[in-house]
Amino acid sequence: MSQQERLTDTLDSREVPEDLKGLSQSALVRKRFLGHTGAIVSLVVLAFVIVLAVTSVGFGGVWHGWWKYDWKETTTILNGGHPTLSLFPPSLGEHPFGQDSIGRDYFAMTMRGAQISLLVTVMVGLISGLVGVIVGSLSGFFRGITESILMRFTDIVIIIPLLLLGAVVAFNSKANVFVLGALLGLTAWTGMARLVRGDFLTLREREFVDAARLAGASNGRIIFKHILPNAIGVITVNTTLLMSSAILLETALSYLGMGVRPPDTSLGLLISENQSAFQTRPWLFWWPGLFIVVICLSINFIGDGLRDAFDPRQKKLVLKRVKEADYDPLLEATQASALPGAPLSEIVGPPVAAGGALTTVELEEGGRR
Repeated sequence: MSQQERLTDTLDSREVPEDLKGLSQSALVRKRFLGHTGAIVSLVVLAFVIVLAVTSVGFGGVWHGWWKYDWKETTTILNGGHPTLSLFPPSLGEHPFGQDSIGRDYFAMTMRGAQISLLVTVMVGLISGLVGVIVGSLSGFFRGITESILMRFTDIVIIIPLLLLGAVVAFNSKANVFVLGALLGLTAWTGMARLVRGDFLTLREREFVDAARLAGASNGRIIFKHILPNAIGVITVNTTLLMSSAILLETALSYLGMGVRPPDTSLGLLISENQSAFQTRPWLFWWPGLFIVVICLSINFIGDGLRDAFDPRQKKLVLKRVKEADYDPLLEATQASALPGAPLSEIVGPPVAAGGALTTVELEEGGRR
């Protein structure tokens, strides 16, 4: 067996681990995502927050929830309204997050505020993500007059002052949460559209798009079947950033009195209503602020994990497994070479496919690690 054949066989056996050979794309995505520790931890934390917020005080009046107090119910102020939550020994007490100035249970109010903030977040992510992907993909793929019209419309939307628009809509719609979510979603998609357009401008010139055209694929099939999967990394990351920033926008609008208003509540409104008690009862700020930070960080880490999982250009998993195997294909290729000065591609030979799922470990020219 020649040195090139021996090296090719070694790459074939070492490049893709046995448990990854022959895996479908969905299985590879799932395996990459489950291997992202930060994303899994954040997913568990976010799921816990959602379940806690929905089940504790109910949702939409459909059911009451397991917590004994309603977020609008006033009771006698106990212990000066201080939180009764205890870690050692673990105990919730009568009012774990304390009470506000009129005796309402602050745990119930915080859970209701988390519900509203999460609802706004989901609405902004869905609406802005959908509009941004449509505008960006059409302008980046078709170019010409289509790109000019869509990008000029995007420029017009960018210059709209969001706070002023939020104030007008809030005072004319009684700050309905669905109107607020739609407003933020229909004005926050411009950044997504620009990023998707830039990615499409690059991907439309790739060889696989030319091959699809030669095979007779329609424009719609090229966009949704060939280009969009390769842009999924940009889309997922930017969508999660939009969702996390939506909570901050809702908080700012509610704090200024232009978002959610009584008798409903949100995390931003809770901070606004209790700003005068910052020095005397700081826990009225701690709990809403803590939930805002936890939700934003969790969504961002989940987006990072989804980017690494969905993007077909990511090869971190294979490179990690090859590194764990303590194998250096570049060093072996150099040692196996009998032709000094020969290019690395002549030593290694063509890429070796493994099970049709992954192709090759990328080796850098010049011996860079």
